[in-house]
Amino acid sequence: MTMLTRWDPWREMNRAQEEMGRLLEDRFVFRAGESLGWTPATDIYEDEEGLTLKFELAGVEPKDVDIRFENGVLTIKGERKLEKEDTKENYHRVELSYGAFNRSFSLPPTVDADKIAAESKSGVLVVHLPKKAEAKPKSIQVKVN
Repeated sequence: MTMLTRWDPWREMNRAQEEMGRLLEDRFVFRAGESLGWTPATDIYEDEEGLTLKFELAGVEPKDVDIRFENGVLTIKGERKLEKEDTKENYHRVELSYGAFNRSFSLPPTVDADKIAAESKSGVLVVHLPKKAEAKPKSIQVKVN
């Protein structure tokens, strides 16, 4: 006799998560306090003036961020440092990511590299990538005879 079992998507997700955890444990061996790094959340939007990238970098000092634009690629590197260098024995939970990060973005040739600007406020790094004048949209007026 065949017994039917009700499909439970949560059980399947839990099983997949456990399997992924086992795979990662086998692949990477960590020592206490060691970090693989992290990836800051990023928003990217475009308007008539250019591209804007916003990076969530709470807890990262602006002096610890390096921004480079080479061969059409914008690269943001930095590090969020752990404030207390202890063995984490007194921590109840550690959810913030620490360590180095590195993000790279291929940009269109319409970006004016000479006018790239960056500012940091309230833990958000904003990089402005203005378009070259010839790449900006132009309004053409129709003449009536």
